[in-house]
Amino acid sequence: MKIFNLPDLGEGLADAEIRQWYVKVGDTIKVDQPLVSVETAKAVVEVPSPQTGKIAKLYGGAGDVINTGAPLVEFAEGERETGGGSIVGSLEESSASLNEDNVIIGSAKQRGQALKAMPAVRALAKQLNVDLAQVTATGAQQQITLEDVKKFAGAGATLNGGEKLQGVRRAMAKAMTQSHQEIAGATIVDDVDITDLAKDSDVTVLLLKAMAEAIKAEPSLNAWFDGKNMERKLFEEVNIGLAMDMSEGLFVPVLKNIGALKADAIRAKINEFKESVKARTVAATDLQGATISLSNFGMFAGRYATPLIVPPMVAILGCGKIQDRVVVHDGKMAIRRLVPLSLTFDHRAVTGGEASRYLAAVMKAISGVTS
Repeated sequence: MKIFNLPDLGEGLADAEIRQWYVKVGDTIKVDQPLVSVETAKAVVEVPSPQTGKIAKLYGGAGDVINTGAPLVEFAEGERETGGGSIVGSLEESSASLNEDNVIIGSAKQRGQALKAMPAVRALAKQLNVDLAQVTATGAQQQITLEDVKKFAGAGATLNGGEKLQGVRRAMAKAMTQSHQEIAGATIVDDVDITDLAKDSDVTVLLLKAMAEAIKAEPSLNAWFDGKNMERKLFEEVNIGLAMDMSEGLFVPVLKNIGALKADAIRAKINEFKESVKARTVAATDLQGATISLSNFGMFAGRYATPLIVPPMVAILGCGKIQDRVVVHDGKMAIRRLVPLSLTFDHRAVTGGEASRYLAAVMKAISGVTS
């Protein structure tokens, strides 16, 4: 028997959610043949088989979350082969990891049998303050699984009749929790007059270009911040994460080096992302590397907001609903077309003056087009 653990998928993530199995118990599979598709960071990744052999056990079903390094598939037979699989990282067999940390616990100690717990399981037990000696093992070869620990701690309980978050919504919930816990967010708002802008102008593209242009005036907003080590990293290239609302949840594909792109190229890339996100074929690399974000929530409703920043970024610009409003213009009352803007920034890494100057630069860049 050989156990194949969920490998590091090259995204630095602690777990992945099973989306679809391509095999079942009893199937014979060849090396590099797809085993399962899993969802990580809003991207779907196929995991190939590391060997040729017969499937003895599948750890988890569709919708279950598997920790990186935890058992995924158990093979009944077959030799490990080196293939050309696309998964990044070392695909280690579990026997080495298990034998390294064998422990005698619970009633098994009285029977002289060794129960085994993966590092991820021990970490969860520590987090939930669970004594592994009291947990009943249900995994292969008397292994304590994550579900065993959760069941013992009561962590697997859900609301009566409630819906368990999965996939994109689960990833969103985790990201927003991290944002709330780690970031000292502050928001400033203002309006920019686009009355003189052509009616058929692409306001989203205009905003994206203005955001990139404004970084030249105030580069501190195009940065990542490491609160643990108190380190800030500024970027010259502006990579803007564009929030896209889908029925499954929120996706944020990244427009790379947007300052070097012309308006038609930006629109084409946005349309391409819409299609790939809708079809769930968006590449994982297209969801990574953002240095600042834009949330165009006004296409639905709302004037101002306090959008949340996803670490390690330090800023996100929100665009509210464009409205015709009565304002004072050139000393007279007039109906003008206004775009409400909300800039949320991490006050640990960005000063109020820097944020205000950046927002002013965005507004000036937009006004430069309309003047």
